[in-house]
Parts: sequence; C-alpha cells; structure tokens
Amino acid sequence: MSKHLTNITLKVWRQAGPADAGHFETYTVPEISDEASFLEMLDILNERLISDGKEAVVFDHDCREGICGTCSLMIDGQAHGPQRGTATCQLHMRKFQSGDTITIEPWRASAFPIIKDLMVDRSAFDRIVEAGGFITAETGGAPDANLIPIPKPVADAAMDAAECIGCGACVAACPNGAANLFTGAKVAHLNLLPQGQAERFGRVEAMVETMDSYFGSCTNHGECEAACPKSISIDVIAVMNQDYRKSKFKNRKALARS
Repeated sequence: MSKHLTNITLKVWRQAGPADAGHFETYTVPEISDEASFLEMLDILNERLISDGKEAVVFDHDCREGICGTCSLMIDGQAHGPQRGTATCQLHMRKFQSGDTITIEPWRASAFPIIKDLMVDRSAFDRIVEAGGFITAETGGAPDANLIPIPKPVADAAMDAAECIGCGACVAACPNGAANLFTGAKVAHLNLLPQGQAERFGRVEAMVETMDSYFGSCTNHGECEAACPKSISIDVIAVMNQDYRKSKFKNRKALARS
C-alpha cells in the first residue's frame, strides 16, 4: 500500500554555468508519494519552483527506464543513490523516510565539467568510443544470425559487458576519476566476439590511450563496480589491460613489417 512521505528536505547543487562557483540551495517537498521515482520528485519540485517564478533545477534525463544512461546524480554522496544496481531514474522515494534530508549533486570529475546545476558534459566518453568502438563489416545482405558460431560463455561475457549504458557513475565514484570500467566494457563486448577480431589490438590501444588523455588512472579501488547501475564486473578491466599489453607488441611488430 502506498504512503506519502512528508517534509523531505533537499539540498540541491545550483550552478549557473561552467564559470560559476556554484552553491547548495535548500528546498522542502512537503508531501510526496513513496511510489514516485526520484526524477518524478524532481519534476514536482521544478513545477513548484516555476509556479513561484523561480528557475527550475536542470538535470539530465531521457528514457527513465534505466537504458539510456542519461540520468546522472550523486545522491547523499552515492552515484545513483542508495540502491545497488539501479540508475537514478529507477530509484523510488520508498528508499527514503519522512523527514529525511537528501543531498543532490552532479557527477564530480574533472573530465565531466558542469554545464549547469546537475548537468555535466560527458562527451569525453564519446571520444573514447570514436577511437575504436566499431567493427569492420562488409556491406551487402545481412548474414544469417547463426552463421558465425559463438561459444555461449563468450556470448554471455560479451553481452554482460554490452550492458554498459555509459552513465558515468564509475567515473564519479572513483577516487581517481578513472574511466577504466566504462572503457573496459566497451572494449570487451567487441574484442570477445569473432566479429571484433579484425580491429582487436588497434581498438584497445586507441581507446585506452584516448581514455588516458581525459581520465585518471585505475588503482583497483573497486568503487566503479559498486556504483555501476548494471553491476558490470571489474573483470572487464583485466581483459582490457591484457589486450592492451598484447597490443603494444603486436601493433609495433605489424608496423615494423610494413
């Protein structure tokens, strides 16, 4: 049976733009259903702010189904909030209690500069994907789905890695601001499959070195796995590191022959 939470206090980060220092503002939500999602609660707050002639809080959102990776909030110091394996848009107010004070911030990472309020620029992720997140495929008719046999353990591992939605929680949670879980997932889901072998070592070298130009270094804290809304394992980082070491030998050997 649903109930209403009363007197929820929100401490929300407000920042007019990248050059602004930013500050917290406090708002009270007098009554909210525990069935409301966290983003629906912010919608209600914004409706009240607009009706009072004030500026709405800017935050990222799109599908609201835990698929697109757009939602990106630090809630009480935790990426996506207190519920493990859940994106912000899937978090419901029943995880909180009447009278709670909830602190809401944007991702805090130098590679994700704040655009406004709770919205950050995550285009550094796009640069990593552009560096090698593709496969070469001959044009023409689509081949049969089962034309290339793939062992089930390999297919399962590739699909687990492909669950990454690119939200950036791994970076926000990492004390070093590293993007190794994101990059490892993008590398693994292509490098594990037969279709990804042609670019395998060129891909991992290009993606890792692009990552290193934007993000900090991984020192195996494991916070990225804990914060990931898709519970992607840090095993993908080990796979990426292994392929990267091989790439430094294979790519130079190929270059010497050319």
